[in-house]
Amino acid sequence: QDFAPAQHRLGMCYETGTGVDQDDVEAVRWYRLAAEQDFANAQHRLGMCYKNDIGVNQDHTQLNR
Repeated sequence: QDFAPAQHRLGMCYETGTGVDQDDVEAVRWYRLAAEQDFANAQHRLGMCYKNDIGVNQDHTQLNR
């Protein structure tokens, strides 16, 4: 089963390099998995990644999803 809070936390680990090699693309992947389960914190982090071009190609159409 998917567990959004853990996926969000793993995304944070990848974004900051806490306990794993820092990898923004991997962070976005985990944020997206959690965000698709309506986990608000992950939706926020994913939006901030798009806004600040972290681990994604800037695509402002994705911000309005």
